[in-house]
Amino acid sequence: MGIFSVFALAFLILIPIYKEHQSQNTAAQPPQQQTQQKPSSKPSKNNQQKPPSQPEEKPQKPDENKPDNSKIYWGVDTASEIDQAFYQCVEQNYGKPDVVGRYIGDNPGASTGLTKEEVSFLKEQGIKIIPIYNHFSDATTYQNGVAEAKAAIALAKELGIREGVVIYADIEPKYPVDAAFIQGWVETISSSPYKPGIYGVFLDGKELSNAYNEVISKNKDYQNKIFIWTSNPEVGTTAKNKAPSYNPNTPDSIQASIWQYGLEGNLCNIDTNLIQSVAYSASW
Repeated sequence: MGIFSVFALAFLILIPIYKEHQSQNTAAQPPQQQTQQKPSSKPSKNNQQKPPSQPEEKPQKPDENKPDNSKIYWGVDTASEIDQAFYQCVEQNYGKPDVVGRYIGDNPGASTGLTKEEVSFLKEQGIKIIPIYNHFSDATTYQNGVAEAKAAIALAKELGIREGVVIYADIEPKYPVDAAFIQGWVETISSSPYKPGIYGVFLDGKELSNAYNEVISKNKDYQNKIFIWTSNPEVGTTAKNKAPSYNPNTPDSIQASIWQYGLEGNLCNIDTNLIQSVAYSASW
């Protein structure tokens, strides 16, 4: 056999052995990992969506326009002009009033009218004013109610009383009164910049209470329009720090926002009152 034949025979023998060896090496190697990545179930930080921000909840504030009638103020009313000496008499013997009831317009023999100088003095002391109108003695007929209301409005404007203040009609126990007068007063004052109020003794079965009840039976809205100031019961004047608890005595249909609980103080010419916030807010 020639040399070429020997090499050819050897080559033929080695090829199957080489292929077998290569296949064994290939099987021994682990499969290569795929380079394609599956999408992550969690978004990346850059793409992660933040939940929508919730508006910050602010604590609820009480409605400043709605008075809290659990707070009661103390005050006085007087037919006399309040100057420095009069004020000192009240403050030293009774305490500093939160509010003062004063008559608008001079009524000779009954009351001295509130003046602009007096208004300035009271404002300097931080005291509010309740305007009272007392220029009549007959509280009957619609025409009278309208006429007296118009006179009260003119006096209030002359003094510069601000819009929204209550003007109280002084209906004394001895005055004749009917529903027509109250209706005329309420309608006329309500159509002005001011609010209607009535001062008097409100007792079951009495003329004033009956007249008021007749008015609200015809128009329920009047019950919310009319501010009531009652002097019943009268328990005697006291100092501010000794005032009784707020407890006026009125018929069930009549809610009083001011209680004049004491009449004619011994040391100064005053009556003493307790005032709910709704009436305090509507004073000047």
